[in-house]
Amino acid sequence: MNQFSEIKRSLENAQKVAVVGHIMPDGDCISSVVSAGLGLERLGKEVRMIVDYEIPWYYFEFDVVKRIERAEILNEWTPDVILVLDASSPDRVGQVENFLDRAPVLVVDHHATNHAFGNYNWVDTGFGATAQMVLRLNRALGVTYDAELALYNFMGIATDTGFFRYSNSDVKVFEDAAELVRLGANPNVVASTILENKKPEQLRLFCEMVHNLKIECDGLLAYSAIPWRSFEVLGLSEADAGGFVGEIRSIHGVEVAILFSESKDGDIHVSMRSKSWFDLTGTAVHFGGGGHPRAAGFTVKAGEATLEEVVQRTVEYIKPQLKRRTGEVS
Repeated sequence: MNQFSEIKRSLENAQKVAVVGHIMPDGDCISSVVSAGLGLERLGKEVRMIVDYEIPWYYFEFDVVKRIERAEILNEWTPDVILVLDASSPDRVGQVENFLDRAPVLVVDHHATNHAFGNYNWVDTGFGATAQMVLRLNRALGVTYDAELALYNFMGIATDTGFFRYSNSDVKVFEDAAELVRLGANPNVVASTILENKKPEQLRLFCEMVHNLKIECDGLLAYSAIPWRSFEVLGLSEADAGGFVGEIRSIHGVEVAILFSESKDGDIHVSMRSKSWFDLTGTAVHFGGGGHPRAAGFTVKAGEATLEEVVQRTVEYIKPQLKRRTGEVS
């Protein structure tokens, strides 16, 4: 659904804009929120940037991320419009969902599973990252880029393409990345901050994840689970397991990788990745989630099932699909 013109006009006419990202924020979410937020501020708008979830600590090395607030700010501040970025459904914006009836909602996203829950929606799966869509929106609004804004916008493209390793790294991705580098973005700063910034405790957690690793379906399926007590003992949060599922996918011969992690409040978060041919969107939607063919996930709320039950249900759902595929190939 492409209502780009309506979204542009709504932002032009608004004075106060809430720019909102999704829970369990990744680099594309954070990049999109701060890039759109700063862009709108440069046009004279009053902006509050909101992500109603813990942000991975290393993103705070980018000063602007310290300005991101939680949903509570909407109790005392009412925007003219709410711009929701990189979120496929209302439940993905945390407690902000309770405020979506307070102002027109503008949705900009690249997930095929998007529910088009905004008053106006621009959803395009042809983009490797929502940050690319923000770049186009900022251009259309007349935002002037400097090195700082270019860096923040580049971050989303780099992270959502796995630093240009994933199948969504098409010509358009490289063209947009090159434009932002020309405008002053430094790829090394992004790569170093995201990829080379580990705590020693994270490596211990990684060791436990590997210890719990299981490989099935003739090596096509690999998965591991991390209970909350493991985070707690090491003084870590779920955000510190970011990237682990990608390491599982990197195992030779693995097509589907899954990481199950338990949050402090008892929710079970399931992150899934596939390497070349398995479409994860059906699995994600089946369990109430969403995402892309090669990267998707879902959440099971506290009390609905134990970590062990979620692992069993998910694996039992995926294994027959993998077996059918191997049967076809053989």
